[in-house]
Amino acid sequence: MAQHVAQPPATTPALPATLPLKAIAPWALFFGILMLVLLYFVGAEQGATAVLSGEGVHEWVHDARHLLGFPCH
Repeated sequence: MAQHVAQPPATTPALPATLPLKAIAPWALFFGILMLVLLYFVGAEQGATAVLSGEGVHEWVHDARHLLGFPCH
């Protein structure tokens, strides 16, 4: 007698979900601008191009400036 071996059901390979560029573009632009603003405040604020007066921003981002290699003293 021949033994019958059960075969697994045939399946199609899973495809990754596609995300249209139109759905990503507004978020990418928003976060890109946000990162540029943060980079400005960490790297250049309280320098020659200061937008805000006083030392408040400098004190808040002081350690981040050193961590990222921006001189401030």
